[in-house]
Amino acid sequence: MLQSLSIRDFIIVNQLDLEFERGFTVLTGETGAGKSILIDALSLALGARGEGGVTRVGCDKAEISAIFGIAHNLDAQQWLQEAELANDTTELLLRRVMYADGRSRAFINGATVTVAQLKELGELLVDIYSQNAHHSLLKAATQRQVLDHFAELSALAMQVANQFDVWHQLNQQRLAAEKNASLYADELADLRDQVQELSALAMTANDWQDLQQEHLRLSNGAGLITGGEACRELLSEGELSAMRLLSQVQHKLENLREYDATLSEATEILASVMIQLEETDRFLNRYLQRADLDPASLAQLESKIETIYNISRKYRVQPEELEQLLAKSQQRMAELALFADDAELAKQEAAALALYRQVAEKLSAGRQLAASKLSQKITAEMQRLSLSGGKFDVALTPQAPAANGLEQVEFLVAGHAGVAARPLNKAASGGELSRISLAIRVVTAQKQNIPTMIFDEVDVGIGGAVAEVVGQLLKQLGQLPTGEVVHGELAASRQVLVITHLPQVAALAKHHLRVSKMLVNGQTLSSIASLPVDERVQEIARMLGGVDITETTLQHAKEMLNKP
Repeated sequence: MLQSLSIRDFIIVNQLDLEFERGFTVLTGETGAGKSILIDALSLALGARGEGGVTRVGCDKAEISAIFGIAHNLDAQQWLQEAELANDTTELLLRRVMYADGRSRAFINGATVTVAQLKELGELLVDIYSQNAHHSLLKAATQRQVLDHFAELSALAMQVANQFDVWHQLNQQRLAAEKNASLYADELADLRDQVQELSALAMTANDWQDLQQEHLRLSNGAGLITGGEACRELLSEGELSAMRLLSQVQHKLENLREYDATLSEATEILASVMIQLEETDRFLNRYLQRADLDPASLAQLESKIETIYNISRKYRVQPEELEQLLAKSQQRMAELALFADDAELAKQEAAALALYRQVAEKLSAGRQLAASKLSQKITAEMQRLSLSGGKFDVALTPQAPAANGLEQVEFLVAGHAGVAARPLNKAASGGELSRISLAIRVVTAQKQNIPTMIFDEVDVGIGGAVAEVVGQLLKQLGQLPTGEVVHGELAASRQVLVITHLPQVAALAKHHLRVSKMLVNGQTLSSIASLPVDERVQEIARMLGGVDITETTLQHAKEMLNKP
C-alpha cells in the first residue's frame, strides 16, 4: 500500500509530505485548490507520461517520491527480483524528477530506471480511476478487458492472441505462395546458385582475417628476413652486441659484489635480463630458419583474395559478411521450399488454426459463464444507485476468428424498467455512466489484488440520495480484502483514496485530507492537511452550506459523520 508521498516544487506545491493509511480516505477542498495535484504527482511517480510546465515557477526541477509497503505484495516483489532492483527492506521507493526544460529522470530504490519500467511496476501497486475512465468504458477493447479480468481469463486471452498471430502468419504465407509461385521459383533457382558458390568458397569472418594476415606476412617476406637478421646482429652476433656488453657489465658487478653485498640485487636482475635476451635470440634464430620467400604461395593467396573480392562485389557485401549472407540465403531457401510445398504449408496452417480454435473456444466458454455473473452483479449494484429497474447485460456476438477471440464483447444497459437494453455508449447519460462505471469498479475490484485504488472525481454528475449510496459503495470498496496475505490471513482492507466534492461521500470516509491554497510572497501555494474530527465537521459543513455556515449546517455535518 501507499505509505507516504513527498512533493517538491510541483505546479503550486512548494513542499508537501503526506502519510497514508489503509481503508477509505477522501480528499476535499475548494474548487481550484489543487485537489488533483496529488493524483497528478503520484501518477508521475508511477510512470505516467510527463509534460512540460509541471515545475513551480522559478524552480529548476520538481521532485516526487512515493514509498510503498510491499511486504505482502508478491507480484511487486517478484518484479523487483527479476529486474535486479530489490533491496533488503519491505519498503519500495519510487522517485521521479521533472526538469523545467522538459527532461525527466526515474528511480526505483535509488537506481536509475526507464519511465517504462516505472510504469510497469506502478501497475502492480496502484489503480487510478479518473473521469476519463468512464469514457474508456465506451470502447469495445476496454469492455472486453473488464470481462476477461473479472473472469480471470487475461492470460488465456493473451494465449489466444499469440496463437492467432501464428495462424495468421502461416495463412499469409500460403496466400503469398499461391499468388507468387512463379516468382518464388525463380528466386529459389537464383538462391541455389548463390548458396552453391558461397558454400564452395567456405569463407568465414575469421578466415578472412587470417588471409589478410598471411598476405601481409608473405608480401613482406624479404623485409621480415632482413629485419630479423639485423635484430640478431644487434642482440648477439655483432662485436658490440647487447648481450656482449651486458655480459661485461655482469662480470664487473660480480667483482664489485665482493666489496658490497647490496649489489647482489643488481646482479640478480641482470641475470634475469640475460636469460630473457637468450630466449629472444633463440626465438629469432628459429624464426629465420623457417622463414623463406615463396612467390608461388603469395601469388596463389592473392588469387584467392581477388576471387573473394569479386564475389563480395557481386553480392554487394563486405568479404567478412559472406558467411552471414550464406546463412541468410540458406534460411530463405528453406522458406521458399516450404512455399513450393503447398501441401505442407496448408497442413501447418490447418494445425495452427485448429490449435487457435481450441484455446479460443476455451476462452469463449469462460466468457459465456462470466458474462452472466457479471451482468447479474452489476445489475444488482445499479438498483442501489437509483437506477431502479435498470439492467446491465454483457452481450457476446460471434465473429470470425480474430486476435481477441471468437466473439465481440459489448456492454448493454437499460437505465429503467421496460426500456430495451442498448449499447452503453448510446444508452447512458453522463450521470448514469458515472454510476454504472462505479458499479463495474466495485464488482470487478473483488477480483483484483492491487492494494491501492484512487478515484479522481468519479462522482461528477451525481447528487442527492445517490451520493450517499456512492459513498457507501466506496466505503465498501475500502473494506474489501486486497488479496495480500498478512500473518497467514487476508489483509483486512485495501486502500481507497477518493477526490470528491460530495459531502455525502466525504462523511463516510475513515480518513479525511483537505486541500487549501494561499498566497505567500506573491505566489499561490497549495497544501494538504489531515483533518481531526472537529475540523472534519467544519469541512463537511462547508461542502454542505458554502460560504455561510450556520449552526444547523454544523449539526447536519455532525450527524452525517456519526452515521454508521
